Parts: sequence; structure tokens; C-alpha cells
Amino acid sequence: MRSPVYFASVRAYSEKESTARKIERLFDCAGFSGLIAPRDMTAIKLHFGEKGNDGFISPVYVREMVEKVRACGGLPFLTDANTLYLGSRSNAVDHITTAILHGFDFAVAGAPVIVADGLTGKNIRKVTIRKKHFSEVSIAGDIASADSLIVLSHFKGHIVSGFGGALKNLAMGCAPPEGKRAQHNARPFTIPEKCTACAACMKVCPTRAIVMKKKKSAIDHERCIGCFECMHVCPEHAIDIDWETEIPQFMERMIEYAYGAVQGKEQKVGFMNFLIRITPDCDCFPFSDAPIVPDIGILASKDPVAIDAASFDLVNQQQGFKDSLLTSHHHKGSDKFTGVHAQTDGYRQVRYAEEIGMGCSSYNLIKI
Repeated sequence: MRSPVYFASVRAYSEKESTARKIERLFDCAGFSGLIAPRDMTAIKLHFGEKGNDGFISPVYVREMVEKVRACGGLPFLTDANTLYLGSRSNAVDHITTAILHGFDFAVAGAPVIVADGLTGKNIRKVTIRKKHFSEVSIAGDIASADSLIVLSHFKGHIVSGFGGALKNLAMGCAPPEGKRAQHNARPFTIPEKCTACAACMKVCPTRAIVMKKKKSAIDHERCIGCFECMHVCPEHAIDIDWETEIPQFMERMIEYAYGAVQGKEQKVGFMNFLIRITPDCDCFPFSDAPIVPDIGILASKDPVAIDAASFDLVNQQQGFKDSLLTSHHHKGSDKFTGVHAQTDGYRQVRYAEEIGMGCSSYNLIKI
């Protein structure tokens, strides 16, 4: 059975078709009002963007969702969990400060910001899932405690998972650092002949697992937590991972965490993907690169598998921008995410999520 996914294009032909009005209509068409009971503490899960990044969902759009939740009688709050890597969101003080600097204060977004795993990532709820890789997972306490959940995701590329959408937002985004570490089973290694000893990798390593030996970087796998920050910053591409054996397991572990994030909230979770400014990399980067395809629109569904499948297809139907990080697969119908990160298989997220019962990859795209 196909899951309904509602779609609003970025095109607007009159003043009645603003993005704000489209968000309201998507909320109504997707039946999100039925997810929220009066006095429900409703978590609006989003990514506030790393300091220096500007690709995240606009707080102006988020306010529309806040007002719709409040109109249902819910008590909305904006939330995310602390990061595993060092940056501007690794503790609640820095995290909230970054959110406010990016416009997610009460005056603009209309709701309080609550970092769901607490001051230092220790507010954790253990959730039993009994899956292949995990029997239980660690979920940020205030997301687990929320009565209902609206997941707002900026759909974009990712260096390891291919793309980030609703499923990844659930998995990594709803996990405290302990849970993020559990998902990151892969450990990077250095390629000495490419290393120029610039030490960029050493500067970003949160556990000081990288040292210089004979003017080449070396990674201590006992200390490494697999956050991939070193891969992100290496200008020579001298750090890599085992794509054939470790990354498929990483993807499955990630999806099992997504499964855990929605447990106990059956019929209480809605998803909205923003296919706007589709950057090649995650909003965790302290910058935003040029988009790889044109802006497309916004999708809404109660099925996280279907909405990511539809988002993936819509991106790939576009003509890619040649003046971007997209180095191949520019033509319509080709996988844009492997055109950016050639060794990734982003759709593996969708396949495994469907396999463990999170939803259906077959969908009906309903244009509003």
C-alpha cells in the first residue's frame, strides 16, 4: 500500500501562495492536527545549524509550524540534541546561543528552545527496540518524554550517509552524544602518501585521537569515536573509511536509532522535508556550499520512509548545477548524491527502514 506524501512547489503564482501559507496547507492536508491532543507537549525537531552555516530551515517557516501546533492546543517547543564533535552545539549553553543567533528565539520562532539531552548530553532515555544491531538505544530524554513529535528536515547531501532527511534527523538528531557514538561504528584511517602534515585533522578531533608520526597524521582507533570530522576538513582527501564493510553497518545502526526515536509515539509523529537550498553537505558544517540542484518545494507525510523516498526521487529528477560540488550525474534522473560523494548509497537508509517496519518506500505524491 502506498503512503501519501503531500507536496507544495516553491513556485508561487499569487499572494495566496506564499511559503508560509503552503506550510499551513501541508499541515492540514497531511492530517497533522490529528497527531496533537490538547496540552500535548509537542517537540518540533529541527537542526539549528552550526555556527557559520546558513543552510538550515528558516525560523520564519518554523514559526508557521509552531502556530499550527498551538492552534491544535499543543504546547510546542523547538529541540535538538547535543553534538558528538566539537563545535558550537556540543553543550546546551553553546547550542541555545547558536540557535538564538540563527533566529530561533521566541520573538521570531514563537516557541522556547529546549536542548533535549540536557546541559552536557546526560539526559537520556533507554528505549528497547530488539533489532539486529541494538537491543536498546539511547534517546534524548526530552524528545522521548514529549507527547507528540513534528520532524522538520532540511533535505541535503552527506559525506557518509549520502543524504540527510527525515530518517537521519530522527536517528542522529534525537540521540545524545552517547547514542551518536553508538551509531558511528566506522573508524577512519589515513593515507600517508596523500598527507601533507597540515594538521587540520588534529585541530578538529574531539578526542585527540590524531597525532603526527614522521610528519604524517595517524589515528588512534582506541580513542577515535568515528565522528568523521577529520574527513570533512582534510584538504588532501588523505583520510578515508572502509566503505564496503563498515558503512553498510553504520547506515543500519543509524536507522535502528531512528526506529527507537519514534517508539511510544505511534500515530503521534509527522514529518516535513524542505527541499530548498539543497546543499552537498550537512548543516553541521560551519559553512554552507552552493546548492547542487534548483529549489523544489516542501513535502509532508506521516511516513518517514515515504517522505525520504519521495525527496530522493524529486532531487534526482532535477538538472544538476555544474557550478557546484556536483562533479557528475548532472542530467535528470541520475543520483545527484553519488555525484557529490561517489561512494555513498543514501537509498540504503530507505531500504533498511522499510525492512524493519518504519514505513513504505512506495508513495503517492499529492500536489497541493
